[in-house]
Amino acid sequence: MTTKNLLVELFVEELPPKALQKLGDAFASVLAAQLKALGLASDDSVVTAYASPRRLAAHISHVWLKADDKAVQQKLMPVAVGLNAAGEATPALLKKLQALGADLSDPAAAVAALKRAPDGKAEALFYDSLATGATLDSGLQKALDEAIAKLPIPKVMSYQLQSDCELPGWTSVNFVRPAHGLVALHGSTIVPVKVLGLSAGNSTHGHRFEAAVDPVVFHDADSYAATLEIDGAVIASFTQRKAEIARQLAEAAAEVGGGVQPIEDDALLDEVTALVERPNVLVCSFEEEFLDVPQECLILTMKANQKYFPLLDAAGKLTNKFLVVSNISPDDASFVIGGNERVVRPRLADAKFFFDQDRKKTLASRVAGLDKVVYHNKLGTQGERVQRVRAIAKAIAEQLFAGIEANNPQLDSAEGEIARDYLLSCVDTAALLAKTDLVTDMVGEFPELQGIMGGYYAANDNLPFEVAHAIEDHYKPRFAGDTLPRENVGLIVAMADKLETLVGMFGIGNLPTGDKDPFALRRHALGVIRMLVEKDLPLGLSALVADAVPAFGDKITDSAFALTDFIYDRLAGSLREQGFSAQEVDAVVSQKPQRLGDVAKRLSAVRAFAALPEAPALAAANKRISNILKKAPEVDAHVSEIDLKEAAEIALHAVMKDVLPKANAQFDAGDYTASLQTLAALRAPVDAFFDGVMVNVPDDVENAAELRLNRLGLLKTLHDAMNRVADLSRLAA
Repeated sequence: MTTKNLLVELFVEELPPKALQKLGDAFASVLAAQLKALGLASDDSVVTAYASPRRLAAHISHVWLKADDKAVQQKLMPVAVGLNAAGEATPALLKKLQALGADLSDPAAAVAALKRAPDGKAEALFYDSLATGATLDSGLQKALDEAIAKLPIPKVMSYQLQSDCELPGWTSVNFVRPAHGLVALHGSTIVPVKVLGLSAGNSTHGHRFEAAVDPVVFHDADSYAATLEIDGAVIASFTQRKAEIARQLAEAAAEVGGGVQPIEDDALLDEVTALVERPNVLVCSFEEEFLDVPQECLILTMKANQKYFPLLDAAGKLTNKFLVVSNISPDDASFVIGGNERVVRPRLADAKFFFDQDRKKTLASRVAGLDKVVYHNKLGTQGERVQRVRAIAKAIAEQLFAGIEANNPQLDSAEGEIARDYLLSCVDTAALLAKTDLVTDMVGEFPELQGIMGGYYAANDNLPFEVAHAIEDHYKPRFAGDTLPRENVGLIVAMADKLETLVGMFGIGNLPTGDKDPFALRRHALGVIRMLVEKDLPLGLSALVADAVPAFGDKITDSAFALTDFIYDRLAGSLREQGFSAQEVDAVVSQKPQRLGDVAKRLSAVRAFAALPEAPALAAANKRISNILKKAPEVDAHVSEIDLKEAAEIALHAVMKDVLPKANAQFDAGDYTASLQTLAALRAPVDAFFDGVMVNVPDDVENAAELRLNRLGLLKTLHDAMNRVADLSRLAA
């Protein structure tokens, strides 16, 4: 049986732009999957999705008019139920066969045709039949109904259909937008399917204003895209339309000259692609006086409100030119250009007005206003939150400076005191003012600019650049791959801000569940991890969390332990995403290293150790030691040489006295790889110990308790030394 290509299009009113591509892909994929499940399309069929502002469509190659018949075997009932003692069919069996359409003109022959097969403990009867393959008419109807039912519609609307009865509009349907047309072509033949009150045909409508003909008629399924583009002035493919817009944007920027480039924003490009059917990029401009406003404000208002593409110069600075993606292509585009320039001007004027008004008040004068802004009903106002961030930031700064001094003993004490006081002063000022831009006019209009505007206003108030940068940076990293704060002041305030959120939400029991994380606690935890790791800060994680708890007073319960575990879980997940194996990550993170900047070195050391021939045996021995010590949790790492009796334990202790000091010295110097490789020398004496020494000495042996305790102390000493870098038992198979 020959196949033909299938085209299905649903013509609707303007679809939600941010969901268009997802809707188009889902419509095509579900439609194709259903046809393949029914045997009307093969696994080799090629599926092409189309999505424009007013249509969803799918082109599927190699579709059959009718699916092949299939042999079907159905279980009927146990033999004991279906046949009597004489082997004849019971009424129950005959009734079942009749329901299945079996030929019962000769019941004995019908029974003889049944198959017997074991079914659990009993034997059952099975009926073989030939299931008629689905026709395209019925199969496509089912597939189309399923595709529409499974569309990821962000919000359903209800509308009424025209009816032939005396009360038009009596029938109502639910869909993402009112549908007005349906095309279903198998080759050049219309497939008679219906959906949403529409019957399939071979015509649709093109561009609202620029279609060459209306309606647009398709001769066959394969001519869909070309006919729609030529006769309907519509580029049906989302991907092709997006590529065409990107090409025109680059071409228009080149015509402007001066090395300008349109701003890169894939989400904006997707949204604009979903708004136009026939893109036409035009160059517009605005008055240069608006460039005195921070460019982030101008860029945001042009992108968010107008869907324009600002043009940046080679240095990344905003120019007074911008690009518009129009949905029409008039011979004289001046009216379109002028209209867009008139529309954007009031927006930019508003931004300039907000900026000018905000600068009339200092950030310090706005601190009191935060007391009127509710942060959380259990955690108080933004003003209270600021005081907590200040306290946490001070504690972090003290820890950080102590760590810097410890790592740099050559620092002059007087110079160190001056540097410490300056750091603490900048940190406190930045923490106090970091949230004040929330009560400015600009951030009230554009919440996305919080922090950014605070940095500009801090510079306007002549505050130190470290303070201005910290205010701007304290939300960083805002997302995966975002940059980190530039200076230590910004790092401290950003970490304090994230820890305040984490400790506060954990303290009141507001934890993330499943895919719900309304306070972005996972992102905040990853932000803390990134700052500690990438900046290699000399800060202990448990101390950081514990020192943040007192800032809340009695508003929270102490959640330091649960929060620390949560952060380690996020660290483990992040490391696995970076390509480290689950075993490697588990070995390191299970030890809960306090300085997260060391984690990468520990992982490298574990990977190098795992490659050694001694590694499997030592990992297995370590696991055995861990299991033994779990039963004796009070044992100290202490060895009495007098109580070492067996040759194997004496030999192991002797090797330990030589190897462990070297490994510990290498660990203390931060050379984790060398430390683990040094421990590899323990393999032979450890194997010999377990082969020749009984740790749990029987009670009938003289001094059994002392010997047992001493051997446990020996293993405890060995266990502590072997697991300083990572829990090697986690590497055991």
